[in-house]
Amino acid sequence: MKIIKRNGTEVSFDVEKIINAVKKANNEVSDENRLSEAQIKLIADKVTAHANDLNRSVHVEEIQDFVENQIMDQKAFAVARKYITYRYTRTLVRRANTTDAQILTLIECNNEEVKQENSNKNPTVNSVQRDYMAGEVSKDLTRRILLPPDIVAAHDEGLIHFHDADYFAQHMHNCDLVNLEDMLQNGTVISGTFIEKPHSFSTACNIATQIIAQVASNQYGGQSISLTHLAPFVDISRQKIRKDVAEEFASVGVSDEAQIAAIAEKRLRDEIKKGIQTIQYQVVTLLTTNGQAPFVTVFMYLGEARSEAERADLALIIEETLKQRIQGVKNESGVWVTPAFPKLIYVLEEDNIREGSKYWYLTELAAKCTAKRMVPDYISEKKMLEYKIDKNGEGHCYTCMGCRSFLTPYVDENGKPKYYGRFNQGVVTINLVDVALSSGGDEKKFWDIFDERLELCYRALMYRHNRLKGTLSDAAPILWQYGALARLKKGETIDKLLYGGYSTISLGYAGLYECVKYMTGKSHTDPEAKPFALSVMQHMNDKCKEWKAKENIDFSLYGTPLESTTYKFAKCLQKRFGIIPGVTDKNYITNSYHVHVTEQIDAFTKLKFESDFQQLSPGGAISYVEVPNMQNNIPAVLAVMQYIYDNIMYAELNTKSDYCQVCGYDGEIQIVEEDGKLLWECPHCHNRDQNKMNVARRTCGYIGTQFWNQGRTQEIKDRVLHL
Repeated sequence: MKIIKRNGTEVSFDVEKIINAVKKANNEVSDENRLSEAQIKLIADKVTAHANDLNRSVHVEEIQDFVENQIMDQKAFAVARKYITYRYTRTLVRRANTTDAQILTLIECNNEEVKQENSNKNPTVNSVQRDYMAGEVSKDLTRRILLPPDIVAAHDEGLIHFHDADYFAQHMHNCDLVNLEDMLQNGTVISGTFIEKPHSFSTACNIATQIIAQVASNQYGGQSISLTHLAPFVDISRQKIRKDVAEEFASVGVSDEAQIAAIAEKRLRDEIKKGIQTIQYQVVTLLTTNGQAPFVTVFMYLGEARSEAERADLALIIEETLKQRIQGVKNESGVWVTPAFPKLIYVLEEDNIREGSKYWYLTELAAKCTAKRMVPDYISEKKMLEYKIDKNGEGHCYTCMGCRSFLTPYVDENGKPKYYGRFNQGVVTINLVDVALSSGGDEKKFWDIFDERLELCYRALMYRHNRLKGTLSDAAPILWQYGALARLKKGETIDKLLYGGYSTISLGYAGLYECVKYMTGKSHTDPEAKPFALSVMQHMNDKCKEWKAKENIDFSLYGTPLESTTYKFAKCLQKRFGIIPGVTDKNYITNSYHVHVTEQIDAFTKLKFESDFQQLSPGGAISYVEVPNMQNNIPAVLAVMQYIYDNIMYAELNTKSDYCQVCGYDGEIQIVEEDGKLLWECPHCHNRDQNKMNVARRTCGYIGTQFWNQGRTQEIKDRVLHL
């Protein structure tokens, strides 16, 4: 069994430390109040057993809580007082400086909590360490100065989660839809240099990657771009290439229009290939200021094209993007593997969803790509047009920001829909499981506590909003002055973009399954329990509507993609309520509205069930089905995709894509348990060195490749197949 110390380092459990600590407190009381040797041993044994039952690394604070409880159980109240006083005194000493120890363990790479905090950050890299160090300072300022004590306490206890506190001290927002069209068509400025409208497709791709890197360095969430914004440059290159070929033919006295067209089209294809390679390789090799590749989503939607000619050119770009993603990227050993980014989203629409439709070949290619590389994910144009209705009564189809955060429909002052150039202000998540457990199963008490916690979330969200108020456009010129999000003047604040629905702010939620399980005794997939689950979702939507009317800010309900927080919430619940079978007996809680990962359910039933909840999660949601290796069963992948089109707005297929660098095994790397800790192991050569394997798993709507904390690892291990 392992213990996580306060500075984040992980050490082996030592029962003698418990015995010695209790003895020190014991020696400070009178003889008649002292514990016997047998009682001290019993306390140590019970604490050890309790810690072992958690089946995970235990934090030293949890161990000390267990010790306190066991001393109290022995009725040794005088000893308990001494033990508690000693703990309190040591806490005061530690509070004198809350960041030094954390930063030092970051630098030495022995902080276990931080090492597994983000599955796409390598904590041994200097740039990541620098970002984490800055994050520790930001969190310290946030806790001590920028947030009130009750919100900090609620965050620490796992009642809510105040996301991205490591960036809160700065005036930074969450995620956005980059207005690439504006920046490419009208020019932009990068690092003080004016970038004019590109004169070729390859140049447009190169500029796009520079924009992606700049945007990623000025916000902390995901960003999305559309390939449609690159499509006009295909014809610009076509005309330029055709002119060059015609001149070459003329120079040798040849005039063959058919041959000129054929050669020009071949060269155009080569340029498209090089342009997409630029995006693919630059995105995965760039390091932003936060030490990771840009978290970027690439949107592929034929319906965005403004003419049939542009649609045909967009199809060429989509085809090349899918082909290159199927191939993957080479790891340090020269083996083709699955990259985490860019995330791809492919829109299913009438022109590509049925065999025989004009662009069916692209859908077949997308299916092969999903089977091999886990992307693209799929948006149903049909369902999205039903769900995303603006104030004019018109439906719209558009991409999420990053992995799942969706903007709400918006019509500008000219009555036109607008999505690109908009953003999300930030997220605060409510722990639904804690609401249920705090109620003790009393439904009236549940709703009362629910409202109290939602009010806490509202206040925390207003702190996020007010932190952005007054931000000058000069803080991030690429965003606010040069077109990524706006064209504001120097010295102008971004305030007008925070109101009226231009941007959103998100109420996140997690643990709906466990909440319903505790309150009803059944999974929310049970017809008897589903109405309660839907009422919980509706209540949160009603609150968002109420807050929106009050503040003129677009509050929206968001199915939180918990990564490290799934483990934190689980630990907090176990600490507060103990182990409750089916509710707190895992080291994770379920993301958003999802069916529990261990529940036996087929892919089609799962997608149909979750579609009702996705509609009630307008600020962000994604559903998935877990599948085996599908590379030899593409028709089954296509069948799932067609079901998505007819039944659910946004979904993905979770496949596996791993490689062992020691023995060359190209299959699923397994998760094994040793000494209470979950480890990744090659089933062929039993390699456990994470630096010598490539593992790609869907984490929370995006792919992770740098491994996960113990809670998320257990969740991945527990997943059952749906197909």
